[in-house]
Amino acid sequence: MAPLDYRALAVLDAVASHGSFEKAATALGISQSAVSQRIKALEDAAGRLLIVRGQPAVPTGLGQRLVSHHRSVKLMEAALDIDLGNKVSMPEISLAVDAASLATWFPLSLQPLLSPPRCQLNIQQAARDMALHLVREGSVFGSIAAAQPHGEPAANGPEVTPLGKLRYVCVATPAFAGHWFGDGFSAEAARLAPAVVCDRDMMAGFLREVLDLDGPYPHHTVPLSPASAECIHGALAYGLMPLSQATRPLADGRLVDLAPGRHVDVALNWHAWNLDTPFTRALSEQIVATARRCLLQ
Repeated sequence: MAPLDYRALAVLDAVASHGSFEKAATALGISQSAVSQRIKALEDAAGRLLIVRGQPAVPTGLGQRLVSHHRSVKLMEAALDIDLGNKVSMPEISLAVDAASLATWFPLSLQPLLSPPRCQLNIQQAARDMALHLVREGSVFGSIAAAQPHGEPAANGPEVTPLGKLRYVCVATPAFAGHWFGDGFSAEAARLAPAVVCDRDMMAGFLREVLDLDGPYPHHTVPLSPASAECIHGALAYGLMPLSQATRPLADGRLVDLAPGRHVDVALNWHAWNLDTPFTRALSEQIVATARRCLLQ
């Protein structure tokens, strides 16, 4: 492949980010034909398709690798500007984070990073498999995701740092528990009482382990952790809630623990590419430090 045209890579990045040639042209302040010409020139030089034209337009595997390379170069250029004493524009760093972390401990890691602002964060909410996919393909610099049962770091992939365990307890309001579990938290009652779940496998595993319930049970599937918490607090369902969210409501009687002493611990990892710049280094250090302060070790 010929030497990379970084102006064209910036156009490729814009198309990948905005999902269309038209929106990329508007964001860059150039014509749509100029966007098409630069993408075509890149593809001619690579001898490969880099963007799948569609709604939205998405990068191919090689296209995503070039976008990731361009973003890494921009971060390194910003770091070099700091060393040279030049004016620095805040680089953008993309992350993928699971819903429960976003709702609990992760926001605590942002204050040192964003005050004063050192970078622009683009945070996507993603479940484990999607978060791992995004970081491995280079769409994001790093991801926070539940550890895979027998996962091994892939060769030449992102580095993996254990963060700790996020503990979940099974809770409901006293009114809900009194109505559905008046005779105790049992398999018979759980076959009738509605649960709310973000992760079906987690709840199924908990019911199987605690109640020996191995089969269907009524449940609402709500992918967002705050929304599932609202269902529980509204006495619409029972469910697994991060202990950090449940501690105060349990203490003041707004919630009750349906299975005292029983819980689910989810191990979390930080997956990040080894890109040594002041921004990425500070980001990784702050996320790991916050996690190890807030999660079970």
